[in-house]
Amino acid sequence: MNWHEERSLIIVSKMYYEESLTQNEIAKRLGIYRTTVTRMLQKARDIGVVRIEIVETQRVRVELEKQLAERYGLAEVFVVPVEPETSRRDRLELIGKAAVSLVDSILVDGDVVGLAWGSTVGTMADVIEKGRKRDIRFVPIVGGPGKMRVDHHVNTIAYSFAKAFKSKAYYIDSAAIVQSKETRDEIMDSDYMQDVRHLWKEMTVSIIGIGAPIRSSNLVWTGFLGDGEAKKLESENIVGDICSRFYTIDGVETNADLRERAVAIELERLRENRATIAVAESREKVASIVGALRGDYLTHLVTDEETAEAILNWEE
Repeated sequence: MNWHEERSLIIVSKMYYEESLTQNEIAKRLGIYRTTVTRMLQKARDIGVVRIEIVETQRVRVELEKQLAERYGLAEVFVVPVEPETSRRDRLELIGKAAVSLVDSILVDGDVVGLAWGSTVGTMADVIEKGRKRDIRFVPIVGGPGKMRVDHHVNTIAYSFAKAFKSKAYYIDSAAIVQSKETRDEIMDSDYMQDVRHLWKEMTVSIIGIGAPIRSSNLVWTGFLGDGEAKKLESENIVGDICSRFYTIDGVETNADLRERAVAIELERLRENRATIAVAESREKVASIVGALRGDYLTHLVTDEETAEAILNWEE
């Protein structure tokens, strides 16, 4: 390539990349064909006159998202970069804001959105900004938690989402797990649950957390599970729960007794949604997330970088 040709490539490249002119505008200004401009820009990239560089931190995060999505057949993954020294509260807020952004891009008029409870989904409700307006119905898909902050109760979450989107919220008047199958059947057959159950059938999107309930540090289940039940879950190799339904590392729901006492949507129903968005992070939940992914209960995942890497490196 001679000096004159190199000069022409640099002139065209500067017009396109630095002056933001379109290829048509460049062609008119230089008196050449647009196809000639296209070929010149391609050659400028091929021989190194133009170098396009992706910022390293962004590239790493996007690569993690791509690997997770491809491995587990997910529609989309959001991996949120979080500095190691970031506090737990700030970490949840960053993840919550990312999840809100994803949800906002997915929801459309007419959606019925099922909501679970937990710290991550609750943080979404805390950080979501008001001002949207959509024809959406928000409904709990699991009963309320035990000793948890009131602002992270499933009904509070449903109210917060509905208020932000200027839409309608429905509520559920029951604990997530009740004392007996008979009590659960009475609740599910009651008049006030009929609207909720009807919406479960119409549900198009779910926003859920993923729990590791048998951890000794997890006090959410205090009052729901006795020592005997917790030990039984451990003996059955339970790794996590979604909507108070417990599953193994292979995503198989187990424990008939607790299953029959749960006031919650069936896990299989989540697979029928247009989108099921899970928001979950922390190394202690890695097995729980892997089990949920293997169970094919999710279409979208929002997590942090450390958790994403641990999921990819998971070994049984």
